Formats: sequence, C-alpha cells, structure tokens
Amino acid sequence: MFDAVQAKLNEQVNSHKTMRTRSEALLAGRIFDDRGNRMTPSHARKGGIKYRYYLSSALLQGAATRAGSVRRVSAAEVEAVVIRSVREHLKPSEPIDDRSLIHQHVTRIEVDPEQLVIELAGPPGSDGQKAGGNGLLQVPWRKTISTKRREIVLPQGTDHARPMRSETRATLVAAIARGRRWLEELISDATATADRIARREKCSVRKVNMTLSLAFLAPDLVKAAIGGRLPHGMGVTRLTALPAEWSQQHHILGLPAQ
Repeated sequence: MFDAVQAKLNEQVNSHKTMRTRSEALLAGRIFDDRGNRMTPSHARKGGIKYRYYLSSALLQGAATRAGSVRRVSAAEVEAVVIRSVREHLKPSEPIDDRSLIHQHVTRIEVDPEQLVIELAGPPGSDGQKAGGNGLLQVPWRKTISTKRREIVLPQGTDHARPMRSETRATLVAAIARGRRWLEELISDATATADRIARREKCSVRKVNMTLSLAFLAPDLVKAAIGGRLPHGMGVTRLTALPAEWSQQHHILGLPAQ
C-alpha cells in the first residue's frame, strides 16, 4: 500500500519574527483563559529548537493576579486537540485544511484547568454573515506536566533515556493524524493526488509524502508517541520516511517492539 500511495503521489523565511509567530498560531484571536484574558502567541528557543505557546495577556501586562487558572499552554498541543475535536464533531464532507477549519467554524476557545470549551460558529445567514453559535464543545483536557514520570521506550543497549518533550509529542501526534487523514483521502478519492493536497495545504509535495509516511508507523510506536513515551529526539523528522515494514522501523530506530 505504501508503494502504491508513493507512486500516486523550504519554507520562505519571514524576517519579521512577530508576524511569523502569529501566522503559525492557528488559534490567534480566538483563544482565552478562564478569566476572559486573550491568550497571545509566544515562543521560546532552547537548544536551537523553537517552542510555541499561548500566553495569557494578563501576564504580558504585568498583572499576574488577573490571569486565569492556566496561564500558558503548548500551542501545538492545544491546537491538535481543538482541530481533532472540531473535525470529529463536524465530519466535513469535503477536504479542508486546518487553518480554514478554524477560521470558518471556531469563534472562541476557553482554556479551563480540566477542559477546553470550544464555541462553534453558526451557519451563514441570508446576508452572508455568520449566524449565532450552534453549540459548544466541552473537551476533556489537562495541561501536560513536563515533570510527570513516564515509562520511556528505551533504545536497545541502554537502561535510561530522557523522555520526549511535550511540544515534540504534540507536533508528532498532530502530524500522524494528518498523515492518516491524507492517506484516507488518497484511497477514497480517485481524483486526489499529493500535488493537490500540497496546493490546498500550501506546502511542498515532499512534505505531503513525508507526512503520509507517518500513517504507516507501527501501532506500538504510535501508542508510545501519544503517551509521550518515546525517547528524546524521536520527533517528526526522525520518524518520517521509514520502511513500511514494522520490524524494520524498530531496527532503524533502535527501539524494541512492544
């Protein structure tokens, strides 16, 4: 199947860092803490890696006492939960990219300690404007605690390893879901091609093919990724373009089959 899909089948640099951060933030202008403060896109760099966040605007204004219960969240993590929840609820009949999905169907997200409250947009009225909201999604959720102990899948020949970062986990899980969605599109739609997906998603065909390869990851690797149990360094880049055979994936990664 992998070969059949493959057969069917760098980003322009923006010098204005603030604009670039906002363009990457799918929920910008729509996400708030539980005290009504808008959460602003922000980022930090550690070891050359960029980590994106949404930060309560109360903190930026020096008013920490006015901030909500959750003051900062991983952007990749919360975006993945919102996108998955909205897709599962709406079940779009036509392919739609993540940014358009949020822009067209989500008006507000409130970040609570134990849930995300997603306010959906209503259907267009006769004047072309959005009607009132057609419902709320209350999605169970908790902020990932980076100090939480996890049983890490250890590389062969080692007895300890650092766990993957929560930002890496969220990005990887979102990419796996995207790859599976695109694979289903290619299989079910005779007119679908990697080139058409790339044009719709505004990315390269190579990126589409690399993301599709994640749909063929061994089930135990997917479960370990979702649980954040893969070792440090096992992110999207490391796990793309692996052989379709599961035993070969474990061999190349140096990880035991679970």
